[in-house]
Amino acid sequence: MHAVVEIAGKQYKVAAGEVIEVDRLDVAQGGTVELEKVLLLADDGKVTVGTPTVEGAKVMATSLGEGKGKKVIVLKYKPKVRYRKKTGHRQLYTRLSIDKIVEP
Repeated sequence: MHAVVEIAGKQYKVAAGEVIEVDRLDVAQGGTVELEKVLLLADDGKVTVGTPTVEGAKVMATSLGEGKGKKVIVLKYKPKVRYRKKTGHRQLYTRLSIDKIVEP
């Protein structure tokens, strides 16, 4: 069984037993998360599409902790005025282990 869920404005295709990385959520390591914005359910050729969400469907997940992504370097440069600026950014992620998908 697969599901498409929306987490923090982004959509993820998930299945039970998978581990996904999403933008940082305020959940402690080992805590459970109930994802209720299920947009689509698919099981053995049977597809349920939500309008906009599937009523009564949930995805249960467990937090595996937080981590940082790869560093992104940002360079700003203006010619002829000796302006150069270099900054970096590392996005914070939360790893989620998908436990089960609950159908309506």
